[in-house]
Parts: sequence; C-alpha cells; structure tokens
Amino acid sequence: MDLKIAIIGAGEVGYNLAQTLSKENYDITVVDINPEKCRRISNSIDAKVFEGDGASQRILAQIEMDEIDILLCLTRIDEVNLVASRIGKKMGAKRVVCRLRNTEYRHKNAVITPEQFGIDMVTYPEMAAQKEIEMLIRQPSSVEIQEFHDSKIVMVGIKLEPSSPLIGRTAHNIELSNPFIPHKLVTIIRSDHSFIPHKYTKYKKDDIVFFSGKKRDISKIQQMVGKPAINVENIIIFGAGKIGRLLAKSLQTDYNVRLVDINGEKAKPISTKLSETLILVGSATDLEFLETENVDQMDVAISVTENEQTNIMCGLLCKHLGVKQVITHIVTTSHLHAVRRLGIDAIVSKNISAVNEVIKFIRSGSSIFVSRFEDIDIESIELTVGSNCKYVRRKYSIEKIPEDIALGAIIKQDHTIEIPNRHSSIKANDRLLIFTKPALVKKTEDLFS
Repeated sequence: MDLKIAIIGAGEVGYNLAQTLSKENYDITVVDINPEKCRRISNSIDAKVFEGDGASQRILAQIEMDEIDILLCLTRIDEVNLVASRIGKKMGAKRVVCRLRNTEYRHKNAVITPEQFGIDMVTYPEMAAQKEIEMLIRQPSSVEIQEFHDSKIVMVGIKLEPSSPLIGRTAHNIELSNPFIPHKLVTIIRSDHSFIPHKYTKYKKDDIVFFSGKKRDISKIQQMVGKPAINVENIIIFGAGKIGRLLAKSLQTDYNVRLVDINGEKAKPISTKLSETLILVGSATDLEFLETENVDQMDVAISVTENEQTNIMCGLLCKHLGVKQVITHIVTTSHLHAVRRLGIDAIVSKNISAVNEVIKFIRSGSSIFVSRFEDIDIESIELTVGSNCKYVRRKYSIEKIPEDIALGAIIKQDHTIEIPNRHSSIKANDRLLIFTKPALVKKTEDLFS
C-alpha cells in the first residue's frame, strides 16, 4: 500500500475521494455517522468502515491514527471537521486536510485559524467552485478549463456546434492545417462516453472536445473550432449563497453584475457589501421575472442557488431566452452526464472541485503528479522522463506512444513549453503532461518513469 488514508465524512466529497483513491492501492478507512452512507461505502469500495461521530475521540480511537499518513476531515459541518482534525493530529495522524465552508477562518485577523487545529491543508469547496466558474467567464465559450504548470498550459473543453469547421475532419488533418495554432486534441466526450482520440479520429457534431495548449493560444484554438470567445460585459448570478456572493465580489469591478435571490431578507444586507452589484429579489425559475429583467440581454448567466433542481431549470430557461453562456452548479456528481445532455454550456460542481484539490495535495510529494477529472473519466499525469525508462532505452519516437495515451505538452529542461507535433522529440529529464484513462496510469508510468 502506498499510503494509509482516513476519511471522516462519506458525503459526495468523501465518497468520491474514497472511490478514486481505493482504485490506486491506497489503504482507506472511512468514518461516518450515517448508517446508509456507511453501507454505500461498504458495498462499493474496498475500505474499512466505522459508523459513528467523526468528532468523537472514542470513535477515532478505533483507528490506528499513528499509522495514518493523511487524515481527511470532510463532513459538511465545519465544527466537526475542526474537532476531528485536532483529535486526529493529537493521536498521531501525519498530515491533516480539512474541509471548511466558513471563509472567516482564512482572514488575517481571525481569532481561530486552521493551524491551531493541526491542519496542513484546507479546502473551501465554494471557493474552489467560484474560481472554476470565474475561469470559464474570463475564457468564455468553453465548457471546462483546467490549468497546469503555473497556469502556462491549459486544457480547454469546447462543444462542437453544427457549424464548426472541424466536423468530418481528422485530428491529424486539423493539426496540419493549423501549424500556427499549436494544440493537441487529448480527449473527446461523445454520447456521454469519453475516450482518448488518435490522429485519425474524426470530429463529430455535438462532440465535447478537449485541447491542450499554451494559455496565450487558447483564444486562437477557440476560433479554430468555430466558437470564438464572446465579449462579456453583462453577467447575472442566481443565488446569493456563498458561491454567488464570492462571484459577485470578485467580478463586480470588471463586469456589470446582477445578483438575484428569492429571499428579500437575505438579499438586503448583501447590498451594503457589494456596492457595485445590482441586487434583485425574484425567482430564478419565474419566466415572467426573467423576461422583465431582460435576461436575454445577458452575456453570461450563472445559476448557483442552494437547490440543484432550481439551478438546472434556471439554466435551461436562460438558454431558451438566448443567453450566450450558461453556467450551472450541481451538487450530485452522478447527475453530470444527464445535465450535460440538456444543452447547458458548462456545469460546475463544488464537490468535484474539492476532490481535485485534495487529490493534488495527496500527490504533491510525488515526482509523478496525477489529477483526476471525475466528470470526464480521464486523468492527467505530470511526470519527469527517467534516463533509463523504456521510452528512452528503446529509442522510441513520438509516433511510438500508444494511441490510448495523449501527450498534451512537453516542458523542456530549459523550461520552454512545447505542444507536441510529429517532429517533437522527448529526452530524459523532460517533464511531460499526459492524459489517459485511469486504468492506464500504471502503463504510462512504466513507459516514461
């Protein structure tokens, strides 16, 4: 076993983390107070399960905490997570990760800080979702954006409209036809099925295609696809909860922002804190209200209320009214594929954002860095080419890389970034960004490490 990991809380974040980590030979222990959630873990994941209060010293004493490498405190209640973190650290857990909703703990004048509880890393799911949504707004016309190598390399997902000039052509043909737009097609979602394309894969209508490229070239890639970035000026946000307030505060100085909430008592005090945001009271699913507020003139509509069904319906109504880009937040990660089929432009889940943050922390000490994209069933691998690896030892060319492994970028020893083409070469000590299926991570490591 690589690491021993204990997870307090088997909700969406805890369950998805346990599911991901158990596939990679980690030794997993899960604690939850809810018997149904415990059964869900026991029936589907290879993990030790304890039913009980994660903030109870008696319950945590059942775990050999001094052998736990990483303790993940991931319940929905901040106070439980803080107490569990403190107890776990005192009992010998080597590193502690804590999920918190209240961002006051991170303020410089905070009386209570995570460090006082022995916490090594904090994930704020709402903040993670806010950052992801903001990236989509600042790089519009995309369905997903992920950044790598200090944000210099980007993976961007774009849905192919019927008018796209790529449709019917192969990935190889598009690369040859656009030599001044360095890009690499690394993943395709087609009819809810994700796969690694090869050079003769043909683009099809309604494909969601994922390209890797240098950050400076992303707008050119969008133009190549036939979906150039829209000019964003007017944004409407539905839901004045944590995510909505964080978004409004961050965006209000650069855009014309409206923030809508159905609760007038909740909206009133927010107006004093968001002086440059127009606060409105109304229902996100009231078509008459949406028409009265001229939602059709908005460039971006974001539905982040605390009700998942409301967010989905609001997104569909905004799309019907002609909003250029619609972003919807959902909580239940198993709904991702179904919601994507409905035609909403981009879907964000704070739970997936939190899972990715925690996985990055777990793997941060490794020379091989793996990130999982739960919604597209693809993993990115960042690794350094070993001087005695199979690829170097057998003097392979870039054409010899298996078709089920997509090479997204090469970071040379002088730190220059190269988006690979047929003339590229890979040398020992180059850093690679690779995309592949979870089952092929080991195969990829064996080839290059």
